[in-house]
Amino acid sequence: MATIALRELSSSSAESLTPRETVAELDKYVVGQAKAKRAVAIALRNRFRRQRLSPAMAEEVAPKNILMIGPTGVGKTEIARRLARLAQSPFLKVEASKFTEVGYVGRDVESMVRDLVEIAVKMLREEREVEVRERARQAAEERVLDLLLPPSPPSPFGETSPDAQAAREQLQATRERLREQLRAGRLDGKSIEVDVRDRSTPSFEVIQGSSVEEIGVNLRDMLPGLFPGKTRRRRLPVPEALDYLTTEEAQKLIDMEGVARAAIERVEQAGIIFIDEIDKIAGREGQQGPDISREGVQRDLLPLVEGTTVNSKYGMVRTDHILFIAAGAFHVSKPSDLIPELQGRFPIRVELEALGRDEFVRILTEPESALIKQYTALMATEGVTLDFTADGIRRIAELAALVNDRTENIGARRLHTLMERILDDVSFRAPELGGQTVTIDTAYVDRMVEDIARSDDLSRYIL
Repeated sequence: MATIALRELSSSSAESLTPRETVAELDKYVVGQAKAKRAVAIALRNRFRRQRLSPAMAEEVAPKNILMIGPTGVGKTEIARRLARLAQSPFLKVEASKFTEVGYVGRDVESMVRDLVEIAVKMLREEREVEVRERARQAAEERVLDLLLPPSPPSPFGETSPDAQAAREQLQATRERLREQLRAGRLDGKSIEVDVRDRSTPSFEVIQGSSVEEIGVNLRDMLPGLFPGKTRRRRLPVPEALDYLTTEEAQKLIDMEGVARAAIERVEQAGIIFIDEIDKIAGREGQQGPDISREGVQRDLLPLVEGTTVNSKYGMVRTDHILFIAAGAFHVSKPSDLIPELQGRFPIRVELEALGRDEFVRILTEPESALIKQYTALMATEGVTLDFTADGIRRIAELAALVNDRTENIGARRLHTLMERILDDVSFRAPELGGQTVTIDTAYVDRMVEDIARSDDLSRYIL
């Protein structure tokens, strides 16, 4: 199985990115944090290198898991998420504090692997849908034509009679004219009745504090005969009916067993799990009570990171080569407060730097999805042009750094608060300002947030 997965992954051009190219791609979305980018770029390249090894050697090469240390809002999650997109890998972000030790009320840590498999199945299914889209569209088109022009009843004079043949030819000619109208969009105003699958599912009671999902049992999948799919007739516009039937036909053309096998292989060889807030489960010296459970979560997490086998509804999943990236602020606790065995499974540690005024200026302007670009595009839909001057942008960055210094430091998320405050009036009056240009300079920014500059009590500006 591992050999098959390695061959499949080797065809991905994203996997062949050099570390320098990976960092360059990450630079488009995340400002600074060169050490963290370098670490994840090397981890991604090591996966590509592993594909070139012999199966026996590849099996022995374990992923170098990464521990990111840094305050909130500095880019930890975004780096991991963008890395997964670059690698075309199944990616799951979880918070360590949501899990509890087995025996306590809470989620089982193995559920993160099952969730990752679900994500991989969805990814593979979407890829297969693209492959069969054309065939599914053709089949859906035929079904729509059948609904618009039902087949003629059998001829009383026999199917081989001249009258029957003429009727068939006339019907076929009419069908082809309808096909042309359908493709040209001239039938978009019509509606047809379609059998639509009822999405409602039977509810299951929670058993002993654990949901059916959490104990890895899906009765619908195990006993499909007990829960047959129900359909109901609905009248839909022709374009909507065509889209629905295309999706339905695509599902028929997809081999879901093959998708499940490929999804498990992709998870095992390319999956990435990002565990945030891992510092919240680090035990602190001299404390009792809840910390007992924290150490229990770490011990439950340890087999997943070391490599074990998890049962999912699609089959058994090995975690030996899943890349785990953990992150935490470690304000109160420190990495050494984690149990030694877990510390050893995160050999790469990178510290992310706190963000200041200069970084905020770059965050506002440089990334492809920078906040200023987002707000400019949003207001453009109302015909309003936002003109951010260099001094206005710098003033926003200065205020963000000021509020972070005086209150809780929430990193770049502070920019969202300030931008909403600064553009509150424009956003509200945008429909009335169509065709106008609003200049966001230092004077405008100060006027909108003058109470922040004058008041030392900034508590209400914390997110």
